[in-house]
Amino acid sequence: MRFMIIVKATADTEAGVMPGEPLLTAMAQYHEQLATAGVLVDGSGLQASSKGWRIRYAGDRRSFVDGPFAETRELTAGYTIIQVKSREEAISWSMRYPNPAGEGRETEIEVRQFFELEDFACGEAIDRFREIGESQRAISGML
Repeated sequence: MRFMIIVKATADTEAGVMPGEPLLTAMAQYHEQLATAGVLVDGSGLQASSKGWRIRYAGDRRSFVDGPFAETRELTAGYTIIQVKSREEAISWSMRYPNPAGEGRETEIEVRQFFELEDFACGEAIDRFREIGESQRAISGML
């Protein structure tokens, strides 16, 4: 089971304010624990929305919308992806996540479970996704 721990953006993250040494240390220690336990898949911070964009869909049309975006509470500042055996294990790891706003400050993280191919009914499209995954694993093994 894979889960994404989502860190919400703040006015500071959108302004490009980098985290201080205490938070970076706490995050490094947490991610080292995840890696040692064999559950870390990926984790990273994201640049401010001013360096991003959105693609809007309206029927068959697509339009490009350049950042920044005003509603910081709807933005993501970073993430950690874990692969664990149960929802309970994911809850346990997420409860240990360092406060991304800094100790003593109010904030929240969001945790969402990924869909796995096994969650979908069998079909040609799902078979294609399996083949893509197998190809990607083979390529990664060569690197």
